Amino acid sequence: MTVTENEPVVPRAAVERAKNILIKPAAEWSVIDAEPATIQGIYRNYLVYLAAIGPVARFIGDVVFSHASVLAAVVVAVITYVVWLVVIYVMGLVIDALAPNFGGEKNPVQAFKVAAYSSTASAVTGVFAIVPALSGLAILGLYGLYLLWLGLPKLMKVPQEKALQYYAVLLGVLLVAGLVIGAVLAPVMMMTRFGI
Repeated sequence: MTVTENEPVVPRAAVERAKNILIKPAAEWSVIDAEPATIQGIYRNYLVYLAAIGPVARFIGDVVFSHASVLAAVVVAVITYVVWLVVIYVMGLVIDALAPNFGGEKNPVQAFKVAAYSSTASAVTGVFAIVPALSGLAILGLYGLYLLWLGLPKLMKVPQEKALQYYAVLLGVLLVAGLVIGAVLAPVMMMTRFGI
């Protein structure tokens, strides 16, 4: 498929969704809650673009500023991209599995919506990797925790009195999963960074 002059590379709807979830999240979660969706559709129309921001920025930063080899930078970018897409899927599974324990409804699509759209902030802040000196600004991605807090009880239909417990348990599970993923990937990333 070729991109024509009138056809944007990133669909306008994806840009609008990212903007709305970041700027007016409460209202956007209501829209997201009500709209029909599929996991494949969210991947195809949103996540494939969102997930590319950090890896592409890091590739440019590595090659231009860190003088890494192009091959090593490509390997790191591809691994980062694929892992990010997998992590969002796993996060959706965890959100769905935990919901009934806190009075919520089991719904894999709604859970995936929460995982996908709450990750917007961390994905967008990946752009700071383009200039290694600015990469510390990626901490702004923690805004995603607020997005998760807003969307989680709404989409998973968790009673307000159990929302904090659900959120805390989910964060604990995600933290442990993140540490495991980081430990597994760190040696691979270091090997590719140093051309080993």
